[in-house]
Amino acid sequence: MPDYDSENFDPPAPVAYVILRNPATGISLSDVPMLIDTGADATLVPQESVEQLRIEVDENTLFEVQEFEGETKFVKTTRLELVFLKRKFTGQFLLIDQPMGILGRNILNSISITFDGPRSKWDEKK
Repeated sequence: MPDYDSENFDPPAPVAYVILRNPATGISLSDVPMLIDTGADATLVPQESVEQLRIEVDENTLFEVQEFEGETKFVKTTRLELVFLKRKFTGQFLLIDQPMGILGRNILNSISITFDGPRSKWDEKK
């Protein structure tokens, strides 16, 4: 069971490390940190990771998102492959200008996860 991240979050929060892959070239980037956020509708990937993979960003399509504080902003999108718990998710993802991405319900609703808050751990429910 992975431990919650207590270095970047207070209180500690569940973070997964995923693989991002450029579908055109097959080049991948491992251990990309993603906050597991059951309150997020969509998954957001770090823009820096997308740049490292040289994945084309759709500059013409913007999605309006509402942040936790209620502020709205527009974000860019890209197409990529994301591997989480040995499952591959291919499609369009939103970009975030932060070093850590967010795993949202568009992916989490496909997987059963157990959160053990008292022990600050999470795991796939098999």
